[in-house]
Amino acid sequence: MATSGSVHLPAEASLPKRVSTTPVTNLAPRHSALVRVTHWITTLCFFALLVTGAEIVISHPWFYWGETGNLLTTPLFKLHIPSSRRLVPTGYGYVLPDENGWSRALHFEAAWIAVLTGLLYVLSGLLTGHFRKDMVPGRRDLAWRALVTSIAKPLRRQRPSAAEAYSYNELQRITYLVVIFVLFPLIIWSGLAQSLTFASAFPWSVTLLGGRQSARTIHFFLSLALVLFLGVHILMVCLAGFWGRTRPMILGRMRTRKEEA
Repeated sequence: MATSGSVHLPAEASLPKRVSTTPVTNLAPRHSALVRVTHWITTLCFFALLVTGAEIVISHPWFYWGETGNLLTTPLFKLHIPSSRRLVPTGYGYVLPDENGWSRALHFEAAWIAVLTGLLYVLSGLLTGHFRKDMVPGRRDLAWRALVTSIAKPLRRQRPSAAEAYSYNELQRITYLVVIFVLFPLIIWSGLAQSLTFASAFPWSVTLLGGRQSARTIHFFLSLALVLFLGVHILMVCLAGFWGRTRPMILGRMRTRKEEA
């Protein structure tokens, strides 16, 4: 029986509210603007360097070891491909168009843009602690079982967990550090060592590589290693979910789902 001052409520109003378990999409921060900008600038520079580098190789697809190398010198190895120079005996009855002029100029420009972009990324990563927090592997990451698991998951087409999607796994941490702090410095060094100006200013740096022609050969194999890294990187992105991995590198955020009460 209602007392004075009481309010009559509908019967359904006294029932507890039903908890919603509908997954709600959130946008969680993933990559900073600087990381995204430097990533895509480096990507464009890499493809420019790859195309122009291939054209430079075509002009003389013979590789030597030491300071000098020419048609009268025994090569370390040859690439059995047609050349863009008639003077190079490749065994083919034709020569490719000679685009060596513009390719060398663009190769030089793209290389310096990539170097400056890389320096900006490295300095930012050191100052903000990006490398220390996100890339330096811990002891558990270096365990053999952890490395095998990080390799086996994408091969089994297993999607990364929420924690793995938001960070780098063990294999990614090690690979990125090797590429950033080993392969990139070496390919820059071996590229500069082929310059006569650089060689005259820093002859010791060329001597350490075994000579200008040795630097060219080393530069070639380092380029192949980076191409292999790029191919595996793209494959892993596709296996982990192409758009799920690419979207954060474009927009800076990744989609997550949570349970809302």
